[in-house]
Amino acid sequence: MAQTFSASELKQIYDFALDLGRRAGRILIEGVEKRTGDVGEREEGGVGGGQREKMNAVDIVTQTDLDVEAFVKGEIERVYPGHKFIGEETYSAGSSKEYLIDASPTWVVDPLDGTVNYTHLFPMFCVSIAFVLNHVPIIGVIYQPLLDTTYSSLVGYGAWQDDGKVGGKRKRLPLVNGPKAVLPREAPKGCIFSCEWGKDRRDTAGGNMWRKVDSFVNMAAEIGGRGGKGGMVHGMRSLGSATLDLAYIAAGSFDIWWEGGCWEWDVAAGIAILREAGGLITTANPPANPETDPIEEVRLGSRLYLAIRPAGDSEGETGRQAQERVVRETWKRVRALDYARPGA
Repeated sequence: MAQTFSASELKQIYDFALDLGRRAGRILIEGVEKRTGDVGEREEGGVGGGQREKMNAVDIVTQTDLDVEAFVKGEIERVYPGHKFIGEETYSAGSSKEYLIDASPTWVVDPLDGTVNYTHLFPMFCVSIAFVLNHVPIIGVIYQPLLDTTYSSLVGYGAWQDDGKVGGKRKRLPLVNGPKAVLPREAPKGCIFSCEWGKDRRDTAGGNMWRKVDSFVNMAAEIGGRGGKGGMVHGMRSLGSATLDLAYIAAGSFDIWWEGGCWEWDVAAGIAILREAGGLITTANPPANPETDPIEEVRLGSRLYLAIRPAGDSEGETGRQAQERVVRETWKRVRALDYARPGA
C-alpha cells in the first residue's frame, strides 16, 4: 500500500530537497576548483614537507561524482531514514539493470548529470534530485551550480526557476506564462528540437546511432524533403544532459525533446518539473498508427521519452491538443529506438 503525505509534509520534503541540491552543487564546484588549480594541490608532511599530491582530471571527476552521491544519500538517510534511495553511482555498481522503483517513498538521484560537460568544464551539468511516490515523480530539483540556476517543482505547488533565497527572484515555469506561448501551427517547423547522441555509438546499420541520425536529419530537412518527412525545425540543440533538456522544455526554451537510453535518475526530476509546468511527456517510439493511436503518459523507467513544452490555447485548439498534434508530427519523422530493460 502506497504511503501518503500531507501537503505540509510534502512542502517540508520539497524545501529539504531544494537546500540539499544547493549544498550538493557546492561539492561539484569544489571539483571544478580542483581542476582549475584553485585548490587542486595539497601539501603533505607539514610546512616545508615538499610532498605534493595531484589528481588527474578523470580521477577528480570520478571522485566528485561519488562524493556528491554519498553526501546526498547520507543527508536523506539522516532526515528520512524510512525512505528508499536509488542513485546512479550505487545502481551502476550493481549487476542488475532492473527497474527497482516501487510504491515506496523513493529518492532518485543523479549526483552529476552531464559528466562529459563537467569533464570539459562546459557549464551544462547539474545535480538532479527527485522524490517519487507510487512510481510518480512528485518533487523535482535540478541545480546547475556553475550558472547558479535552480529548476524545481512540487506537485500542486508549481514549477519554478530559482528559489528566491539568494537575492534572486523566483520565476514560474514556463517562463512565458501569461498566457503560455502557443505551439507553431506547422510544427515541427518553427520549433527548437532537442536531442542527444547518447552512449550507444556502435556504427551498425540499423543500430540506435544510425536510427537517431536518420531521425535528426528528418526533423532538420526542408519541408517536402526526405520523402515528405522533412520537418524543417527552427533549430536543433544538444546540451549533453537529459536532465537539463527537460528543464529547458519545462521553461519553454525548447519545444520538443526526443531521446532514448536514459535511466530514471536522468529524467525523474525533469519529468516532475515538466508535468507541473504543464508539459506533456510520452514515449519516443512511434506507434503503429501515429495519427490515431492514443498518446499515453510515459512510465518512469521506460528509457524512451518524447517531451513537448507547456503550450497555451489558441483559436480552435487547446494547449493540450496542440501538444498532441506536435507529438504525432514528431512520431511521423522519427525511428523506433531499441533500449529495452527488464522490469520496466
